[in-house]
Amino acid sequence: MPPPVNAFTAHTPPAVLDDLRARLRQTRWPAAPAGWEYGTSRAFLQELAAYWADGFDWRRVEAETNAYPNFTTEIDGHRIHFLHVRGRGPHPVPLLLTHGWPGSFLEMLKIIPLLTAAGPVSFDVVVPSLPGFGYSAPGPGPGPDSLAVAHLWHRLMQHLGYERYGAQGGDIGAGVGTWLALTYPAHLIGLHLNYIPGSYAPYRPPGKALPPESAAYQQTKQAWAAREGAYAALHGTKPLTAAYGLNDSPAGLCAWIVEKFHGWSDRGAAQRLPFTRDELLANVTLYWVTQTIYSSMAMYKENARRPLAFGPGDYVRVPVAFAQFPQELPTPPRADVQLGYNLQRWTPMAAGGHFAAAEQPALLAGDVQAFFGALG
Repeated sequence: MPPPVNAFTAHTPPAVLDDLRARLRQTRWPAAPAGWEYGTSRAFLQELAAYWADGFDWRRVEAETNAYPNFTTEIDGHRIHFLHVRGRGPHPVPLLLTHGWPGSFLEMLKIIPLLTAAGPVSFDVVVPSLPGFGYSAPGPGPGPDSLAVAHLWHRLMQHLGYERYGAQGGDIGAGVGTWLALTYPAHLIGLHLNYIPGSYAPYRPPGKALPPESAAYQQTKQAWAAREGAYAALHGTKPLTAAYGLNDSPAGLCAWIVEKFHGWSDRGAAQRLPFTRDELLANVTLYWVTQTIYSSMAMYKENARRPLAFGPGDYVRVPVAFAQFPQELPTPPRADVQLGYNLQRWTPMAAGGHFAAAEQPALLAGDVQAFFGALG
C-alpha cells in the first residue's frame, strides 16, 4: 500500500530566525583582499549579511512557497517534500523537475507558472526536494546517491498516478534524470537536460584514441577543476569537516553558497548577478533553517562511489534534449553526448548559466515545451 501524501506548510519557528539575526550581527570578519579572486568578496558578503539581519523577509518567501501545493510523503525511510502543480492545458504532460547543489526547489518557482500555463503543451509539474536538501529530511544512513534518488523519484511519480512522465534536470538533477532514463526507460517519455553530469564518460573500446574535440574537452575540464573544483573535492571526501563551521555560521554558509551563484551564473558584459539579494538569501536561508548543508554536501561523496561511467551497452534510449546555456560549466562535445544519449535536440541558448530555471526561465521553459511537443 503506498504511503500517505500529506499537505505541507512551510513555517520556521520565530526563535530560529531570532538566532539567525543574532549570529549575523556577531560575525567575525577576516582580513581579506578586495574582489572575488580569493573567494567570496568580503564587501559583497558584508552588505548581504547586513541586509539578511535587518531587511530580508523570510516570511515572504514562506508565503510564496505556500502559495503552491506543497506535500510530503515517506518513501524507503526518506521523508520527501515536493510541489505538485497541475497544468491548465487539455492534456498536461507529467513532468518531474530536479534541482541540484547549491540550489533548491526554490530555483523552480519562476518556471512553474510557465510550464503549467494553458497552451498547446502544458505540464503537471512535480518538484521534489532532493533527500537531505531543504524540507526533505536526511534519511537513514550515509545518504543516497543519484541512482538511489532515481528509484525514489520513480516511486513518487507512481504514487501520484503517473506511470509515464518526462524528466528535466540540471546539476545533480541531470544525474538523477540520466539514472531514471537508464533504469526505467519504459516509464520515461523523454529526458530534458541543461547540464551533462561531470562524471559522465561514454563507453569507448579499450585502446581507442580520443578524438581531438574530446581530448580538448578533457583538458578544459581538468583546468576548470584545478581552478574552481576545490569545493567538489571537499564535498566528495570530507564534507563533515567543513559542515561544522557552515552549519554554525550563517555568514560562512552564505559565502560558501553565494560564491557559486556568482561564479556559475551569466553575469553578462556588465558583470552583474542575475539574482536579487532576496533571491540569493531565500536559497541560503532555506539551507540554514533546515540545517541541511552537511546532508546536501555529502551527496557528492555518495555520487563519487558511482560515477556515470558508461560500460558496453550502456545507453540512454529514451529521447533526450539538451539546452546549452553559454555560461554553463564545461560541457562535453555533442559527439561525446551522442555516444551515451539518444540525443534528438541540442539547443544553443542566447544567455544563461548553471542555474537556468532561475536565470532564464522563459528560455528553458520554451525549450522544454518544444521538445515534449515534438514528441507528441
